Amino acid sequence: MTLHNTLTTHIQKAVLELFNISIEKFEFQATRKEFEGDITMVVFPLVKELKGNPIEIGNQIGNYLVANVNEVAKFNVVGGFLNIVISDAFYVEFFNTIKNNETFGFVAPKEGEKAVMVEYSSPNTNKPLHLGHIRNNLLGYSVAEIIKASGKKVYKTQIINDRGIHICKSMLAWQKFGNGQTPESTGLKGDKLVGNFYVEFDKQYKKEISELIAQGKTEDEAKKLAPSILEAQQMLLDWENGKPEVIELWKTMNQWVYDGFEQTYKNLGVNFNIPNYYESNTYLLGKEVVQFGLEKGIFEKDPDGSVWIDLTADGLDRKIVLRSDGTAVYMTQDIGTAIQRVKDFPDVGGMVYTVGNEQDYHFKVLFLILKKLGFDWADSLYHLSYGMVELPSGKMKSREGTVVDADDLMAEMTTTAQTISEELGKLDGYSEDEKAVLFKTIGIGALKYYMLKVDPKKQMMFNPEESVDFAGNTGPFIQYTYARIQSILRKADFDTSISISGLELHEKEKELIKQVQLFPEVIQNAAANHSPALVANYAYDLVKEFNSFYQQVSILGEENHDKKVFRVQLSKSFGNTIKNAFQLLGIEVPERM
Repeated sequence: MTLHNTLTTHIQKAVLELFNISIEKFEFQATRKEFEGDITMVVFPLVKELKGNPIEIGNQIGNYLVANVNEVAKFNVVGGFLNIVISDAFYVEFFNTIKNNETFGFVAPKEGEKAVMVEYSSPNTNKPLHLGHIRNNLLGYSVAEIIKASGKKVYKTQIINDRGIHICKSMLAWQKFGNGQTPESTGLKGDKLVGNFYVEFDKQYKKEISELIAQGKTEDEAKKLAPSILEAQQMLLDWENGKPEVIELWKTMNQWVYDGFEQTYKNLGVNFNIPNYYESNTYLLGKEVVQFGLEKGIFEKDPDGSVWIDLTADGLDRKIVLRSDGTAVYMTQDIGTAIQRVKDFPDVGGMVYTVGNEQDYHFKVLFLILKKLGFDWADSLYHLSYGMVELPSGKMKSREGTVVDADDLMAEMTTTAQTISEELGKLDGYSEDEKAVLFKTIGIGALKYYMLKVDPKKQMMFNPEESVDFAGNTGPFIQYTYARIQSILRKADFDTSISISGLELHEKEKELIKQVQLFPEVIQNAAANHSPALVANYAYDLVKEFNSFYQQVSILGEENHDKKVFRVQLSKSFGNTIKNAFQLLGIEVPERM
């Protein structure tokens, strides 16, 4: 039972005995640093029901707790706040129950409970992954791991946007300018090769627009009449009609991209535990559903043949779900994908879509359409909306080839970690292979932590060098503290398995146990809020607390054997909590640094 639950039970009894009133819930918070206490009950909400002075009420409840509850050592009342001092015995007993539990805070899924499907990455097959995809992947993967740790079965998936006009642009440019190039012949990763042709298409398209404007066309007219865009539109129609040579080229170039993506995912340390979904499959189901919706009067057809849904009565607007030429739009595909997923995995009770905040409106519309189509699970859909990532140089544009490539960024992070580690000069005894692994662990860990410590909803500026700082709220700082703990454990050449009780705790020991005690609550809050930032910043609070303990309390130099054993055990448990918190963020921790 948690401290909150224990105190709630006893305070309920106190209020019943003292005031003859039953109250179910009480408000607790951490005691402010300037006052003595471990946990504070806020008295103000009780004043109206108990009809008394908040200080008097606090003193009455405090006296009852000291007299009747072993866990409560003493108390003080400041204004309307009852500051409760918890006994050392409670903390020692609690620690002994969790010290050997390597997954403390994690909850196993309950039999028969609905699963959650988390979608992330979901790239287009016309370009490599970039900085924005990195934030997407890290958020989605971490949220999936946190939800799993909170006690849910989780499916991790992506929808590959493998069809549409943007894909045809790359294909067309390869046909015109590729001269038969392949990843093998160029030595390029397949996703990078295809991305180059997407940029090439845009250059040609812009050139044609300029020429048409020079001939007297308006910019809008030029964009519609440029030969390249007309050819790409025809290629899309040919694809949807199954033209063999178009389908063959599409399959070949997409496979190049898939192979490239897999390599990037592996380097980034993210994965998926069910097969990918492909827009080329699910858009057909979406088109079927649109037909069903037309028959039911949910959708309406315009004179030009396009199909729409009118959501003005719901505070939104009209949204197209099928073009006049019969081709699908993103909404068509997303409707089909959602329905297909529930068909494939009937135990899914909710879905999390990790997509940037520029799509906020899209998902409002999607969820409402699915609800109007009669799917009760539509109420359990969640858009994990996140802010864009920018660099000091500004925004990225895929068409112009100005994006920050994900592979290049990861390589740069590893190199930066190497440079800083070598400057610090703490690599004696490492082989070259061990150094390479360490540099990657630090570099990629720095990248992940910097991305995940920021609230997902916030736009962020990414500074690679700042992220690899070995001090402050960074991944390497937390990794270094973990490695320091492992060093202590390696030096402990005595039996640390014995159970210690009856200790009088140092204030810093108590603070460590209180921090570890928070971990289950942090996981549940992070899962409920879909926020890895809560876990990341908890990890930072952990290491700040440990470093304060390390500086003020002797561990291996302690003369009292029981205290020394207890402090090593405490260090081990603390290190394990850091490791588990970082595991939820997808970050590895090195045994030494």
